[in-house]
Amino acid sequence: MIRMRIQHGGVNLDVSASGKPIWVFRWRETRLDGRRAQRKKVIGTFEEYPTKKQAENAARGFRLDLVDQGPAKPVRITMQELVRHFREHELTVDEDGRRAYSTCVRYRSVLKRWILPRWRKTPIDQIRTIAIEEWLGSIERANGTKSKIRNTLSTLYNHAIRWEFIGRNPVTGPVRGSGVRQSAKRKHIPDLLEVEEFQRLQAELKVRERILVWLAMTSGLRRGELAGLRWCDVSFEKLTILAQRSVVDQVAGPVKTEASERPIPVDPSIAEDLLTWYRMARYTQPNDYVFATDAARAGKRRGRQPIWLSKVMSYYIQPAAQRVGITKNIGWHTFRRTYTSLLHANHEDVKVVQELLRHGSAKVTLDVYAQALTPAKRKAQGKVVSILRSNHDPAV
Repeated sequence: MIRMRIQHGGVNLDVSASGKPIWVFRWRETRLDGRRAQRKKVIGTFEEYPTKKQAENAARGFRLDLVDQGPAKPVRITMQELVRHFREHELTVDEDGRRAYSTCVRYRSVLKRWILPRWRKTPIDQIRTIAIEEWLGSIERANGTKSKIRNTLSTLYNHAIRWEFIGRNPVTGPVRGSGVRQSAKRKHIPDLLEVEEFQRLQAELKVRERILVWLAMTSGLRRGELAGLRWCDVSFEKLTILAQRSVVDQVAGPVKTEASERPIPVDPSIAEDLLTWYRMARYTQPNDYVFATDAARAGKRRGRQPIWLSKVMSYYIQPAAQRVGITKNIGWHTFRRTYTSLLHANHEDVKVVQELLRHGSAKVTLDVYAQALTPAKRKAQGKVVSILRSNHDPAV
């Protein structure tokens, strides 16, 4: 249970400047000089909230913002109210890029599908660590999914602590090891492509898809970064690529980490393939996407947005894999994982691998802190390209 001062006032029906009925929340607050001042906030229209009870429920999230350190009255906040407050204050992509679009999408999905259905009406101070742990154990999903649910719930409680709605986080616990125990370890090892399988796959693809898989396999670009690639990000002279943005659901946002913005070396043979695509592509202005959509159904967005890589995977790459006898579950991240596996198989320095994959911390790869020089990264990348190019005509 938290302590919060309930401001005088409430929700009443009023009329807007245009003559429409609206719900208004009015309250009084004490100014620095000790004088009381009348304040108000529009909650919504009568069409949005046909009853006063609905308008009052909508205003409860705003009431939470009026928390102060003065005399208090016990108030219980439910998980639904906390989620509403979290959505309003945290799940917005502002100019500073506080949260990436993909992160907001993931949070919204977990909140809607898992957390609200189970804890919607439960006061947040009554949710116990063991109850959360037992609930997660009852969910028949992969450990990765349950770990995301746990982390999202922990983020919610951190938000509540920050706004002084509660003083503890039952997910993390007061000391290490006292919180919810949920492994993120995979139950099944993800599929990797053998060199011979990759060679058969790329030989079956047309030019655009072939260059896409070569870039994904030898640059370590994530799917959103691959979709967000523009021609101005590619330097054929320096043989580098800069991942400046990530496109998820056709919404451009920042890349995952600061490390993701580091220059990516491009093998000369891959640069030749990319230059061939440049000569064939319809949209080649500096700000055009390297893989811009040219589909008629895109309408006015034709040429102004990238192709849907999920559709490219399901319509072109996965069917091609089946035609050449590859039965593995292939996705865009398969190429990044295979690239990592080949780098490790070549006994490359872990720092080189970390920087090629552009991990935000060395701990993601291994706890190594020495800087890797660009020649070393090029040499490591070149070995992978050489293996993949063996017994294969490099011409597109």
